[in-house]
Amino acid sequence: MPDTPSATPDAIDALIQRCLAGEQDAWVLIVRQHWRKVFNIAYKFTGKHDEAEDLTQDVFLKIFRSLNTFDRRANFQTWLISVSRNLCIDHYRSVRKERETIDRAVDPGELAPVAPTTSAYAALEQRDRVDLLRKAMAHLAPTLRSAVLLRDIQELSYQEIADRLRLPEGTVKSRINRGRTELARQIRRIRHELETGVAG
Repeated sequence: MPDTPSATPDAIDALIQRCLAGEQDAWVLIVRQHWRKVFNIAYKFTGKHDEAEDLTQDVFLKIFRSLNTFDRRANFQTWLISVSRNLCIDHYRSVRKERETIDRAVDPGELAPVAPTTSAYAALEQRDRVDLLRKAMAHLAPTLRSAVLLRDIQELSYQEIADRLRLPEGTVKSRINRGRTELARQIRRIRHELETGVAG
């Protein structure tokens, strides 16, 4: 979404007043004027276009919710950039923490416990499947990986995931679908590499 030219402080103040009065068109204008700036900040933290777009949407949602806390005597753009950076830092920290705990989250015992009577070959085959899944999961964008983990490993409902991630349920379903598609693609890629010895 390209930025529209920035408005004057008086015009921004008028837009904020209209937003607080519930005018959706005013908020759309604010987003258009500042989308690129926020996206660029998000991209610096993620390095991936899709993930930066998701993060940008999350940032604007939180800015919208905290719009009534903005000191109208301050510079709106400075405030918006400061809030964006802080939220991106929080996101980066949560992603780093998630990466550190990914092995514990994808627990082989949770995926498919090996029965005591399972043969050694079958147990080895299962461990290979778990290892394959773990490697494939590690290649997912953190936002997609979180959604898939919460849904398919921890078996939370869509609403529970939406509450935990503080996202609309529609966004959660979209991320889960995208995550499953990407996970399947990564599994195919890794299997191909293992079978052929050629990196894809």
